Amino acid sequence: MYVLFEEDGSFKTATVMTDNDTSLQVEAVSGKRLKVKAANVLLRFQTPAPGELLGQAEALAADIDTPFLWECAGEGEFTFAELADEYFGDNGSKASATEAAALLFALHAAPIYFHRKGKGRFRKAPPDILAAALAGLEKKRQQALAIERMADELTAFTLPPEFPPLLDMLLYQPDRNRSETKALEAACARTGLSPTCLLARCGAIPSPYAYHLRRFLREYFPRGVGFPAAQPEIEAVDASLAALAETLPRADVRAFSIDDAATTEIDDAFSLTPLAEGGWRVGIHIAAPGLGFAPDSPLGALARERLSTVYMPGDKITMLPNALVERFTLRQGHDCPTLSLYLTVAQDFSITAHESRIERVPVVANLRHHDLEPLFNAQMLATGLDDFPFASELSILWQLAQACLARRGKTAAAQGDRDYSFHIEGDLADAQACRVTITERPRGSPLDTLVSELMIVANSLWGNLFADNGIAAIYRAQSAGKVRLTTAPQAHEGLGVAQYAWSSSPLRRYVDLLNQWQLIACLRGDPPPFKPKSDLLYAALRDFELTYAAYADFQRTMERYWCLRWLHQEARTTIDATVRRDELVKLDGLPLLQRIASLPALPPGSRVRLDIDSSDLLTLALTCRYRETLETPSNGARQDEHDTGSTIDDPPSPEQTTWEQQKPPVLLMETADV
Repeated sequence: MYVLFEEDGSFKTATVMTDNDTSLQVEAVSGKRLKVKAANVLLRFQTPAPGELLGQAEALAADIDTPFLWECAGEGEFTFAELADEYFGDNGSKASATEAAALLFALHAAPIYFHRKGKGRFRKAPPDILAAALAGLEKKRQQALAIERMADELTAFTLPPEFPPLLDMLLYQPDRNRSETKALEAACARTGLSPTCLLARCGAIPSPYAYHLRRFLREYFPRGVGFPAAQPEIEAVDASLAALAETLPRADVRAFSIDDAATTEIDDAFSLTPLAEGGWRVGIHIAAPGLGFAPDSPLGALARERLSTVYMPGDKITMLPNALVERFTLRQGHDCPTLSLYLTVAQDFSITAHESRIERVPVVANLRHHDLEPLFNAQMLATGLDDFPFASELSILWQLAQACLARRGKTAAAQGDRDYSFHIEGDLADAQACRVTITERPRGSPLDTLVSELMIVANSLWGNLFADNGIAAIYRAQSAGKVRLTTAPQAHEGLGVAQYAWSSSPLRRYVDLLNQWQLIACLRGDPPPFKPKSDLLYAALRDFELTYAAYADFQRTMERYWCLRWLHQEARTTIDATVRRDELVKLDGLPLLQRIASLPALPPGSRVRLDIDSSDLLTLALTCRYRETLETPSNGARQDEHDTGSTIDDPPSPEQTTWEQQKPPVLLMETADV
């Protein structure tokens, strides 16, 4: 006696050794002895042999017409043996063991047509359910054909017609349930290319620049970088400015700003007035958009949404609409509403008193770095400045900055430290046709130090004003090397100040604008719009910190892109570099750090030459190989550890901007928090 039984979802045959009421001892074809529950036995038979039944039944089952079998089955439940007798039997004869097993296999293989109701028991699917299931099968079949077709087209580097509307999804957030994604994955497996590289080969990506930019914009500017129409709000600002022109006092100063040539968001300006008793009255004047609109206004909500201006080589995405920036930027020839901090400075450059005011300030000049640096630099200061506009004021402010630097217990940037400027020639709409120029300039120039030190003074003193008056504000603090935002007035160890509240860039950073609203309320004696420990304050802090970090990461991505573009543009096959540590080197002339696996053990500061093996503008990968050592540092020689590299994490605000398109450089010094 032989049996057909089900075990672990599969059918098996065996020879019966012992037959009990509830279980059987059987011997499988392999010779293994098994114990089988009687309930799992589906068929008992004498012929054929167990090893032959399965093969014969499977061959016979393949010939069974499943739709016809469904037609033959009755409406109620039935056993496979009963249906086998009807299907195979002739004149009341019963089906053979092979035929019964074949029909069992056919029923089991057609769950759409026959629903299983127990061991060996089935019921045919109702017509409507069967029709729906068959439609689903046909749909899957068509999808499989479409996937195969699209995969074939992609493998041939042709973009399927279904792909263009879905490119953003496929590139940046693929939905693996979609046929297009499955086809792309299949084509990638065939070609060995990543999805991004394969789509680029198919012409789906206009340029690597467009790919990187679109990735960022899709996440942070899903509605586009343009501003919504805000004419009523701008008209309301104009009305406020007209009222301020009548009510705010006009300062008796001659203010001037110091910025790059392309800077449009001019946040800060300075003035210097000699005092009759000796010394000077130094004015630090900050643009005051907070006087034109409130935090809960539509313009305030817009600034809250963007949180910061986004910088990248050759372009920027402003936090505020250009029409609004134009009304509050400190343009020469205009009386501009400002928050002014006046310092009373003695002849030894100590600060003996200070006061803050809301006023209108006449801005008489917008000085530019490229005009000033040939005339106002370390060499000229050492030998004597020539006679040029504002030479006397700049000289005195420089001496004040040096005194402030010394009082903070800090030193100027080390000799040899440098920043990098990116200049993009051409239309970024066709980035592939643009040319990039990357130039170095010494970090910590007299102009940089002058501006950064006066900003540190303003942000520190206004932070102290908030703390003394119990007014909520957002501070920048540093302890144990970690820089963070906080609502508590804590020390910034890197800057050497007791507290530091970002307040000097309200046209470009929401934290500065928020602090300006608080400062305006304090100076006017009004209730501040943000209360201590309020949800709005904490939410603004959290969102700004996350968004500002993301903007900085994007900035570094675009820096790296243009560095690699420069290597392509200049057809560089070798490049010199300086060893930082272990396998890490700093490439000459570029703000780019790179790990070189083939680099031998060399002391930091060693000069090496590298072969450039490959670079990829889509993945931003760069592969270099050690070629030779040019020189190693002598004992006591200074190791070059301070120049800018693209992996640095915390870019400064653009008071020390070096890009010709007003991008903040990535600095390693404490000025990164200005």
